[in-house]
Amino acid sequence: MPRIQATYLIETPHAPSDAAEAIANEQSSGTFVDVSTETDDLTERHGARVEDVTVRATVDEPSLPGAETPDNSSYAGSYTRATAQLSYPMENIGTSLPNLMTMVAGNLFVLKELSGVRLIDLSIPETFAAAQPGPQFGIEGTREVVGIKDRPIIGTIIKPSVGLSPEETAEIVETVVDAGVDFIKDDELIAGPSYSPVEERVEAVMDVINRHEAETGETVMYACNVTGDVDEMLRRHDAVKDAGGNCLMISLQSVGLAGVKRLREESDLPIHGHRNGWGAMSRCPLLGFSYEAWQKFWRLAGVDHLHVSGIRSKFYESDESVIASATECQTPIASQKPVMPVFSSGQWADQVQDTYEVLGNADLMYLAGGGILGHPDGPGAGVTHLKQAWEAAMQGVPLEEYAETHEELRTAIEHYGNK
Repeated sequence: MPRIQATYLIETPHAPSDAAEAIANEQSSGTFVDVSTETDDLTERHGARVEDVTVRATVDEPSLPGAETPDNSSYAGSYTRATAQLSYPMENIGTSLPNLMTMVAGNLFVLKELSGVRLIDLSIPETFAAAQPGPQFGIEGTREVVGIKDRPIIGTIIKPSVGLSPEETAEIVETVVDAGVDFIKDDELIAGPSYSPVEERVEAVMDVINRHEAETGETVMYACNVTGDVDEMLRRHDAVKDAGGNCLMISLQSVGLAGVKRLREESDLPIHGHRNGWGAMSRCPLLGFSYEAWQKFWRLAGVDHLHVSGIRSKFYESDESVIASATECQTPIASQKPVMPVFSSGQWADQVQDTYEVLGNADLMYLAGGGILGHPDGPGAGVTHLKQAWEAAMQGVPLEEYAETHEELRTAIEHYGNK
């Protein structure tokens, strides 16, 4: 039977190997005392194993409260950080995705042996990955829907986030559709409130988008937020499909792995995964998840697009972390398709060249709210300036040089560069 590999960053006042063994025991067949039913044969078959422990650093203060220090003379008053690689028998969970999370990211976070623990990577066997729905569209399928092959998908977010009626939402959509965007999404804060039910909002929005397509031949993808209880999401999915919609958006943490998986199994539309709440699990460097590990759960569950923040964004995450997250999205999990990373948060032309050079490709969504709507010459110029910035980056032309012959880009540099 295959084993699932999990790599952790740990911090402990104990010997790191002992702390790693505590994780292995807690997350498989062990407990805090010996029990007669935990036979050698059972442990061999069902026990987690510590495969490797590598010491990284020693610090004087714990990252998290509550760690219990050793009650012996060998304790030096310091805390050791190490990477620990464990393997778990797949037989313990079969092919259950929710139970995979329980196994590799469960009670270990409250062990007294640890003053810090973070799941930093997972290695998924093909037999497990093949049993999951995985992304239905991924990068190539999303490109086929919107008919864009050779550049990023340029998009925006409906703002203000809340308070707009379906008719007011449609008016904003008409403005940005006429401006030339490829993709529009609801904000994560609006799903189906009484003043804008999904059924009414998607009808109003798709009426605009369908008329635009009939007139121009251009397809615009609209990610309608259907987040809710499982049955509610499925009803909303049907409403989106009946209206001619072409994308669903869900708040991943809010609906959970089982909710995402069920929606994926019932849907034939792309799923746009929003990661709101992600910071609570990642912002402390010695707690929670790395994005590299976290995103694998949602991809296996079936999302096609995943938010990764953006370079020089308004959020705390470093540029290096953003690019690593995007690269991971574009890396297949066993035989599953890669998914499209979604760059957003304070993005305009300024970040384009660095994004392209460091990522090394244009298989992404590039979303801008103020970067489009805030352009002095209007949303049309806002969209155009982003497309021009990507043309420059992909042709290897410096941004300022390209701006000399492209008015929308030049104006954007003058306007946003002074902010």
